[in-house]
Amino acid sequence: MVEAPKAASGKRRRAVPASAKPASRVRMSAAQRREQLISIGRQIFAERGFDATSIEEVASRAKVSKPVVYEHFGGKEGLYAVVVDREVRSLLDRITTALTAGHPRELLEQAALALLGYIEEETSGFRVLVRESPVLSATGNFSSVMNDVAHQVEHILGAEFSSRGYDPKLAELYAQALVGMVALTGRWWLEVRKPRKETVAAHLVNLSWNGLSNLEAKPGLITAGGH
Repeated sequence: MVEAPKAASGKRRRAVPASAKPASRVRMSAAQRREQLISIGRQIFAERGFDATSIEEVASRAKVSKPVVYEHFGGKEGLYAVVVDREVRSLLDRITTALTAGHPRELLEQAALALLGYIEEETSGFRVLVRESPVLSATGNFSSVMNDVAHQVEHILGAEFSSRGYDPKLAELYAQALVGMVALTGRWWLEVRKPRKETVAAHLVNLSWNGLSNLEAKPGLITAGGH
């Protein structure tokens, strides 16, 4: 009697369907890689600040070698400058675009809401801007953005002061005070996130428009020696 052939020792491997094979990683274009590195850098700078951020960590999160990061930006300073430059432009564009109303009080509301909206939606970007750093981008930093906004507010206040009989030369002083109040409140709200931004904006405008008392045409200090 002829014996049936024995099965080969061990289990036979099943052929793996082509669709089940792991897909090869899609290679990014240079532009896509640059955007990826900017996004990762932005997140790390927001988390750690400039000094504590390293090219090694940026490269590790992007799953590339350090030379790739250096090739795109030249170093940590170059990456940081690009990140800050984008955030400065984004914030300034947002505030400038928001200023559409004709009435000064509405303009104050729009400016406050624009800044608070940026903080709410682009938290990492705002954290990057308000952190101190020895490196300046081509467009400056958070302070430079606020100065630009203050100059726009100055022109609005100048016209308003003239129509009300106040000295228009003081518009610059009041513009810096108003924008500074909103900016510092925004930094505080970044951490607490309450009340909601509409309520915060309403209170900011309430203080800036109505004042703690009626606005004096020629105010003086009430402290000793200020008369």
